[in-house]
Amino acid sequence: MEKLHFDIQINAEPEKVWSVLWDDFSFRQWTSAFREGSFYQGNLKENEIIKFLDPQNNGMFSKIVKLVPNEEITFQHLGEIYNGVETPQNFESGTENYILTENENTTHLTVEIQTSEEFKSFFEENFPNALSNVKHLSENQF
Repeated sequence: MEKLHFDIQINAEPEKVWSVLWDDFSFRQWTSAFREGSFYQGNLKENEIIKFLDPQNNGMFSKIVKLVPNEEITFQHLGEIYNGVETPQNFESGTENYILTENENTTHLTVEIQTSEEFKSFFEENFPNALSNVKHLSENQF
């Protein structure tokens, strides 16, 4: 497993950035950097299972292992989904962590991902664009 680190400074308060990250409409917008039509199913609550899907019902399912609203959320990836069928995987310590730190009306968003070599280049290519989308939406949405 490899640990990847992405971050961006956003001129908006953490509550706004959090809303952009996890509200359905804006989630679909910023995650289009990974795959057009991406969405998630489930409730953002600690210990809940969330499914991250594309329009063909492919994606992954994860457990929320830590949730502090407007500050931090950590997903433990459990498996992959193909054509709507869940297949558990041994991702070892495969996690995705979003940390929001407030600093005088701005928010520093940090994303840390523990991933396999197989997905490393995908994240390195797409996460900077995704975070740019989050910044744009956070700074420009009313």
